[in-house]
Amino acid sequence: MKSPRPGGTENLSVSMPSELLGALRTRTGKRGVSAYVTAAVRHQLAMDGLAEIVAAYEAEYEPLSDAEVQAAQSELFGDAPAPYASNDSAA
Repeated sequence: MKSPRPGGTENLSVSMPSELLGALRTRTGKRGVSAYVTAAVRHQLAMDGLAEIVAAYEAEYEPLSDAEVQAAQSELFGDAPAPYASNDSAA
């Protein structure tokens, strides 16, 4: 029987394009890949949760206006451009 790893972690095999993996290893070093991918997955899950909150709000009330979206971006990011900003609505 396989003993659990410290911190409740598990191994996972992931396929990705070679150039993406090369850029990842260049940025993190070989030992930093797991931490970087873990942070990226946590971030994406948080973004997915926010998108679900917005979708639920818009389903119950009405779509957010451009002004409301811009006000939220300003509150979150200040004068800096919002990361991943686009004119498409979040899914």
